[in-house]
Amino acid sequence: METIKNTVNYVAESVQGAGATASKEVNKEVAKDNNADLTTRATAAKDALFDKKDEQVHQTKADVHKEAAQH
Repeated sequence: METIKNTVNYVAESVQGAGATASKEVNKEVAKDNNADLTTRATAAKDALFDKKDEQVHQTKADVHKEAAQH
């Protein structure tokens, strides 16, 4: 039963990590867009940093659940 929980948690964290990665990439593109105003670009850059942190947190959690599911 614990293996199933860890597998489900691994998948959930992996999906959330992928979402954070996608959001980070979009925000990076907006931050680079010369047609966007400065406030929008600055906000996108800040959001990209937070998305990167979220991406790393979810990946770490996914790795922990994956390891636990294998034991």
